[in-house]
Amino acid sequence: MSDLPDGQRAATSEPDAVRARYARRAAHDDRYSLTRPAALMAMQERQRALLRLFARRGYTDLSALRLLEVGSGGGGNLLELLVLGFRPELLAGIELLPERHVAARGRLPAALTLSCGDASTAAVAEASLDIAFVSTVFSSLLDDAFQERLADAMWRWVKPGGGVLWYDFTVDNPNNADVRGVSLARIRSLFPAAQVEHRRVTLAPPIARAVCQVHPALYPVFNTLPALRTHVLAWLGKRG
Repeated sequence: MSDLPDGQRAATSEPDAVRARYARRAAHDDRYSLTRPAALMAMQERQRALLRLFARRGYTDLSALRLLEVGSGGGGNLLELLVLGFRPELLAGIELLPERHVAARGRLPAALTLSCGDASTAAVAEASLDIAFVSTVFSSLLDDAFQERLADAMWRWVKPGGGVLWYDFTVDNPNNADVRGVSLARIRSLFPAAQVEHRRVTLAPPIARAVCQVHPALYPVFNTLPALRTHVLAWLGKRG
């Protein structure tokens, strides 16, 4: 048995567990390639919802915002943010998996700061960010204590008036024991001091793939049914 306290043991073991889970995944799973209509439609829907969220927050000049993405992967989300108007000098990403970090470094501007490691222990200054962004990360963290440690770190990084930008799915995947849905109640418990604004987005991927095989125009038709949307896009605001 380890002599480490429970919280510290979780902090050291969960990143290793995440690495093992990703290693089990198919190396060339192209279901989320933007050449697939379902993936493209989901991305475009999420972008529209994100821009509406920014507009409601009064964020009309995205180039002035300092944002860090936790779990920046191969850099796809950061590329999207650059297209939307963020400046590379004010963007940063932290990625746990070295191979994904290397891929991101090869496709993103040098002015954009990238680091590799455990985000829960990252040396990010308190109240230094307008936005801490996390997309489909917490659903891959199966240790509750580690989730809480990471959420606490992200909350410290955000300045008053800023917030955590969250995108993740809320329902379990019966075909994948390496992930679990993160309910809205769980999001609220992870960020108890946050002012929560949220909306359901993203047609359930298996349904989206099936209907888009018939015709991509069916994606928005089926997506009008809230019960078929599996993800939450949320703004977790810190009071100014």
